[in-house]
Amino acid sequence: MAFLQIPACLVPDVATRLNFFDFTRPDLLAWAEQAGFPAVHAARLWSYVYVSGVTDWQRMPDLPARFRTRAADALDFGALATAAETHSADGFTRKYLLALADGRRIETVLMRYTGRVTACISSQAGCAMGCVFCATGQMGFVRHLTAGEIVAQAMHVEATLRLTAAGAALADRAHASPHARHERLRNVVLMGMGEPLHNYDAVMRAVDILRDPNGLALGGRKITLSTVGVVPGIIRLADEGRPVHLAVSLHGATQEERAALVPVAKKWPLDELMAACRHYIAKQQRRIFYEWTLIEGKNDTPAQAHALGRLLRGQMAQVNLIPLNPTDGYGGAPTGREAAKKFQAILAEYGLPSTIRQRRGIDIAAGCGQLAVAAK
Repeated sequence: MAFLQIPACLVPDVATRLNFFDFTRPDLLAWAEQAGFPAVHAARLWSYVYVSGVTDWQRMPDLPARFRTRAADALDFGALATAAETHSADGFTRKYLLALADGRRIETVLMRYTGRVTACISSQAGCAMGCVFCATGQMGFVRHLTAGEIVAQAMHVEATLRLTAAGAALADRAHASPHARHERLRNVVLMGMGEPLHNYDAVMRAVDILRDPNGLALGGRKITLSTVGVVPGIIRLADEGRPVHLAVSLHGATQEERAALVPVAKKWPLDELMAACRHYIAKQQRRIFYEWTLIEGKNDTPAQAHALGRLLRGQMAQVNLIPLNPTDGYGGAPTGREAAKKFQAILAEYGLPSTIRQRRGIDIAAGCGQLAVAAK
């Protein structure tokens, strides 16, 4: 078993130790063996971090002191400092401004729905895709995130849930216990800042870590990756058989209309995108979620709905309709509820299931397309 060699391009220049969250479990076992320790010590360390949420070396009594000292010298838990935290008025959404080791900042969102908690995490600082209505696209591209920086966002949300549970237990002394159960993170959407398929290798390593059955154990159907339409990445995702949900941001049913909203459509035209999507469905035998931002008077007309229906008819597909969320850099308005329902009804005529996205965190700029930070 070979020791993990993390590509230099994925490690921030300021790092003095390896980020623990960059390691898959097999990599960590290999590191321990190369360092002269039984793999069982690494397995226990993995469990402490991902199952018990412990990142304090002094709170790992099952690990020998010599192993802890060696691991502490070589590994850093790469926790992301919270630069700011905002809560939505409805109490269902929290947004975290997180500081990376090199001083860059990203945004991560915790969203509560009935029976589940979802983390919306970022794959890049900024984004190179330039979608006109997206705040991240408006800020431009800064850099890719490492796999560890992606994983650390999910762990940040998981830690928040543990703290919330601990606070509730302390408030109710009768139930206070170090073994008190807490609300677990069970859904992750790679829909935050950045284009996941533009940072393919780091994103897929992060997915492997999040899915590890000995760790957070997120099921493949609990992870959704959203792309603006990076055709080579969709084909690679299909050919590798990655068990995650795929969401494709469409927004226009003709090449001209889509390119006006999504500049990357000039590089990967609509017909090439649809061919890649059909390839994905055929290989994976699973549906694609197509995302459609509803912009009043722009792409929300009955004619647009019929065009979309014709484009996707016969596919294993579902359309997620997302009323536009406001950003400073785009002057469009969201489609009203009745117009959205009419759009949805037309899609049903083509046998296409659809949902109108439940809006979360709009008041704190935590909604789809609203994540952005000032350039550093």
